[in-house]
Amino acid sequence: MERIKEALERARAERATALLANSPVLSTQPLEAQDQDFDETNQGVQVSYTKTRSLKLDPERLRAKRVLLNEARNPIVDSYNILRTRILQRLRSNGWNAVAVTSPRPGCGKTLTSINLAISLAREVNQTVLLVDLDLRRPSVIRYFTDEDLPGVSDYLLEQRKLAEILVNPSIERLVILPGHSSFTNSSEMLSTPRMVHLVTELKTRYPDRILLLDMPPLLTGDDVLAFSPYIDAIMLVVEAGGTTRDDLSRAWNLLDGKCILGVVLNKSDSSASGDGYY
Repeated sequence: MERIKEALERARAERATALLANSPVLSTQPLEAQDQDFDETNQGVQVSYTKTRSLKLDPERLRAKRVLLNEARNPIVDSYNILRTRILQRLRSNGWNAVAVTSPRPGCGKTLTSINLAISLAREVNQTVLLVDLDLRRPSVIRYFTDEDLPGVSDYLLEQRKLAEILVNPSIERLVILPGHSSFTNSSEMLSTPRMVHLVTELKTRYPDRILLLDMPPLLTGDDVLAFSPYIDAIMLVVEAGGTTRDDLSRAWNLLDGKCILGVVLNKSDSSASGDGYY
């Protein structure tokens, strides 16, 4: 019996090794070796993007889509700066750098909140920010900046595109975007592939002073966030004032039981009297 057990274990190990060697989605090379053209060199407060694709922004387009610009301060900018500071304090105190942004249901404004938070974080000169579109069913981050058909996460997963070929600098210093591009119906399964896990693990560890902000699907429309939660440090929940029901919020909160929740952002609030809040 002992010989049979040893033979079965040996066969199982050989089969696992063969599967790993022939896997089309997993590479054991570090991303630095795969993507030598990627250049994000943090030099104190200056960052050089010599190889990363750059976008020429249209300020009018961004204003129309409510993307915050480096203009005169206003209550909305102040609100995002307060949110930024509170998040940075939590991340630094715990040694974290990867935050997922989600919502109970679609329409809460989680993607716009992710974008404006990323811009606010990038203005803080002590770190760089990588905004990743992991809402693989409805990727939309890059559409706030351009109508160009740019490659993204889907091309990295299916077409073996290099990371350097899909990263975008939106002409905002210290901010890089990893678009989503094509959508997946099996999004949670794609998030769990070895190549995707390898990518996020590398992005979290390559630069210790970089914050990874992940725009993810709504909690109550699929299991993407729960499936991907082992690979992130914390979760921020965006709810819609006047839109998110108590039942949806309660269900979302219960689903996140046991996860590290940074907090809840009340979006689309009407706080004109006090000058605080978000849109």
